[in-house]
Amino acid sequence: MASQKASAAKLAEVAGQAKACTRCPLYRNATQTIFGEGPVGAKLMLVGEQPGDQEDIAGHPFVGPAGKILDRALVDAGIDRTQVYVTNVVKHFKNEPRGKKRLHKKPNRYEVEVCKVWLAREVSLVKPGLVVAMGMTAAEALAGRPMTLARERGKEIGFDAGQRGMVTVHPSSILRVPDRAARHKAYAGFVRDLKQALKVLQAA
Repeated sequence: MASQKASAAKLAEVAGQAKACTRCPLYRNATQTIFGEGPVGAKLMLVGEQPGDQEDIAGHPFVGPAGKILDRALVDAGIDRTQVYVTNVVKHFKNEPRGKKRLHKKPNRYEVEVCKVWLAREVSLVKPGLVVAMGMTAAEALAGRPMTLARERGKEIGFDAGQRGMVTVHPSSILRVPDRAARHKAYAGFVRDLKQALKVLQAA
């Protein structure tokens, strides 16, 4: 318990340091740094690509449309979000202003690499039993190698430093499926992956 308290204090300190991060140019167009949230000692860590527009404004990860999909999927998978650590590889919202809107832009390799220092600190302090990468940006950042979703999805793999991991889709990809039946199938697959993550944890 004392070590968890020390790790929680250290994590809060690291989050404070991340607020002033200027390691890459993304901070210039973002409102604020969006650090991960959840308990130290969480058995499960979920990692996405980057915060979106609503996260950037609210100051919390996964509170926008993709976050609502994630919340529903966690409930359907029998997972309590309050017991999960949720974060992103990139801590600032990369966007392109377009009139009154800010359009999401995919972070490049340099931006991912320089921001990985924060994710590495989160993993080392939270000490999750399993890290689930949601989407290829997170998967490749955590694994340190090119990944193929179809080949890696839903099975336990090794991430950097021996961290146990799994790969699934990013919940935002479900929102982009235009056909209702296909979207339902994509969502069911996401829930299935989360249930599999729970099985892997329980079997450890």
